[in-house]
Amino acid sequence: MAFIRRRRLERELYSKERFSLLLLNLEEYYFEQHTANHIINRGHKDERKFRGSLKICSKSIIFEPDDNIQPIIKIPLRDCISIKAPEDNEANNPFTRDTSGGISVLCSQVFLIKERNVIAPYKTIRGRTEHLFQLDVAGKVGDVVQTLHQLYRASCLDKMGDQAAMITAILQSRLARTSFDKNRFQSISETLHMECKAEMVTPLVTNPGHVCVTDANLYFQPLNGYPKPVVQITLQNVRRIYKRRHGLMPLGLEVFCTENDLCSDIYLKFYNYQDRDEVYFLIATYIENHIAEHTAESYMLQWQRGHISNYQYLLHLNNLADRSCNDLSQYPVFPWIIADYSSSVLDLTKPETFRDLSKPVGALNKERLDRLLTRYQEMPEPKFMYGSHYSSPGYVLFYLVRVAPEYMLCLQNGKFDHADRMFNSIAETWKNCLDGATDFKELIPEFYENDPSFLVNSLKLDLGKRQGGKIVEDVELPPWASGPDDFLQKSQEALESQYVSEHLHEWIDIIFGYKQKGSEAVAAHNVFHPLTYEGGVDLNSIMDPNEKVALLTQILEFGQTPKQLFTTPHPQRIVPRLKSLSRTSSHSVSITESPVSPNEESFEDLTEESITLAWNNIAKLKLDEQYKIHKEAITGIAVPCSGSSVFTTSQDSTLKMFSKESKTIQRSVSFSNMALSSCLILPGDTTVISSSWDNHIYFYSVAFGRQQDILMGHDDAVSKIRWCDGRLYSASWDSTVKVWHCVPGVTLSNKKHHFELLAELEHDVSVNTIDLNAANTILASGTKDGTISVWDVTTATVLHQLPCHSGTVFDAAFSPDSRHLLSTGEDSCFKVIDVQTGMLISSVTTDEPQRITCRCFKWDGNTILSGAQSGELLIWDLLGGKVTERIKGHTGAVTSMWMNEQCNSVITGGEDKQIMFWKLQY
Repeated sequence: MAFIRRRRLERELYSKERFSLLLLNLEEYYFEQHTANHIINRGHKDERKFRGSLKICSKSIIFEPDDNIQPIIKIPLRDCISIKAPEDNEANNPFTRDTSGGISVLCSQVFLIKERNVIAPYKTIRGRTEHLFQLDVAGKVGDVVQTLHQLYRASCLDKMGDQAAMITAILQSRLARTSFDKNRFQSISETLHMECKAEMVTPLVTNPGHVCVTDANLYFQPLNGYPKPVVQITLQNVRRIYKRRHGLMPLGLEVFCTENDLCSDIYLKFYNYQDRDEVYFLIATYIENHIAEHTAESYMLQWQRGHISNYQYLLHLNNLADRSCNDLSQYPVFPWIIADYSSSVLDLTKPETFRDLSKPVGALNKERLDRLLTRYQEMPEPKFMYGSHYSSPGYVLFYLVRVAPEYMLCLQNGKFDHADRMFNSIAETWKNCLDGATDFKELIPEFYENDPSFLVNSLKLDLGKRQGGKIVEDVELPPWASGPDDFLQKSQEALESQYVSEHLHEWIDIIFGYKQKGSEAVAAHNVFHPLTYEGGVDLNSIMDPNEKVALLTQILEFGQTPKQLFTTPHPQRIVPRLKSLSRTSSHSVSITESPVSPNEESFEDLTEESITLAWNNIAKLKLDEQYKIHKEAITGIAVPCSGSSVFTTSQDSTLKMFSKESKTIQRSVSFSNMALSSCLILPGDTTVISSSWDNHIYFYSVAFGRQQDILMGHDDAVSKIRWCDGRLYSASWDSTVKVWHCVPGVTLSNKKHHFELLAELEHDVSVNTIDLNAANTILASGTKDGTISVWDVTTATVLHQLPCHSGTVFDAAFSPDSRHLLSTGEDSCFKVIDVQTGMLISSVTTDEPQRITCRCFKWDGNTILSGAQSGELLIWDLLGGKVTERIKGHTGAVTSMWMNEQCNSVITGGEDKQIMFWKLQY
């Protein structure tokens, strides 16, 4: 649990300090500190001195006594009556009695914090009181008093915008007078790349200072030296870096030295986007050879295929959508999953156990929704359905108050919320989210992690008494949870359950996807205040500083909608069907049980197991034999069921039959003087079909050794052919894909094949490749302009059309489960499309486009075996986005590839006119 871990680490690092930036007001800065004595009742018999540290902040004076029994004193500058250093010639001047270096503060209100080192609501002392602070270094009194006078004048300004502008001017002046201390470099040999001003962001507070980037490290030096003189990040350890939107402005940068942790190592906010972008560029340039950049689409593919959990996927999406545990107005958001908090046993096989993930929280209760919609219809523009958000700093700390009480006190001006409004019960909170007029909050990641401390009042905080006198202690859990650990365990199981896996994409559509904005959001009853959305307001266009501050404060307290990641429907997860489970809910997918005999199931499982084993060991492919059998590049390979021979086509215009037994060419046929582009064998192994650049498709009888038939079906070169269930699919440079019904001729007579054109799929440009899904109902085509089209063959209609590649599509193939389509092209990229939604969900590129450009490939949905321009066979980890193995092969580009059903035997053809036989050697 990132937030809680960070809090614990802070306590360990700064356990001797009671002061923290959380004692400041929101948007307040801590400037400097001075060792001093706090003198009480000066000049009287009961005069006392308390040694400690005097903190000068932009809106307050804070004194932290060394004695933990004594409270921290916070004096708001706006409540000060006078701040002065008494003159030596004043009558009865107490400074003449060993009180040189003193500053007298007369105020009307003071706050006492952490008395006896107990975290509790601040105590307020009202009435005129005088405080004398005696600095150890008397010579600094004048400068300190001058600074306090400046800040006092700022705090007395009527308008918040004017206050902020004056404080910002003071801050920038201080930053301009200082620079990064180069003596803090880890090595004298480090080369400085850039230095600029920035603020380090932690929840609710920011800390100004100087950023420095060298060839080895990223440094941040706080202006005030707190919490330590320098924060250092070794660039070699950086794993992820993200640009962030902070305070509605593109000024944030977050750096992670871990792969999956939710909390970063440093979050910086810059004063202009140019500095932010330059630091990003320097770090990204350094790490680009060490790590692969992940996109929402690449994580989607991993999630769909079960390589990452629902929890991990949601964390990644939150991260990519600018959600950060350092920014409570954009804290990661997780869904309510369970809807049953009254049963003694939690049944995860029942759909009614779960919340409807296709609706936002505000739409789960129809009666409440009807009332909200009535108000929405009557509302003037800009309209919104919900008066509060599903994620805000207040909601985050509502859940975390027991582990982060100081954050709640900071947010609420030194007070806890009323006891009856605290996070008292899981069931009560869920009920209020369903029924409350203004409560639409979702959950936070901590509900699906392993640390239950946020549910337990282990700090023994005094959180008040509820109506009826009940003291607020631990969170009340549902009957089905035996304790906090069990509650989190069952919540995790619910999040990873089959029901949630089948429906989580619906919630993603609402929070991160296409139902977040526009007409789809209205239809989904998912409309929040326009200012909560990215781009909802342009702060740079607001000239009035008071209006700008008021607007920013409103948005930061209200909460912000995540950055939209998807603009089309999110694909569903590929979930193994469990025969024992059947669902009939209106918003669930029913699972039909297919009667499978034990023997059949065992055979299928065995086949699947052997294929999985082969792909897991695909890097062990070894070259077995190689033969030069053509005069030009090989374009097609086909192997009969017996495996005794191999048919190949080539740009030399010949179809050849190579015998594996005798290792000789047994047939060589030329149909015309034009190149042949592909070949396949019809069921029964008696006929080979070849496509040609002469616009024709040739049928060759293996038994009779002659051309059997010819189909003149196109107006330009035929580039690729496929066959299934008596139908021939032909792609051509004439911009069409044609579907033919073929009735084979009687080979013992003169009868020819009969061809009936069933469909013509028209494209804008030449079609270079096609593939069919396993059910032969969907066809994919790739064109010379880089477009991938997905067609419903049964209706001859296009389902999706995407401009995937910048150049010719060389090859395209469905995954074995037909859920995804992989393509490769002239741009040296692999692209993955979700077939159901048409969403481009992954793009894999290479640093060596000329060598690694792929002309042909085979894949199992996760791993790709490709033939490269360099002649090598490359094995790609598609989910990791990188080449994991290179196998030397041809001396020219690999142009054609065949793989057997067991996936343990491969044949490749190349520009070097050779065919190579590869075997998997475990």
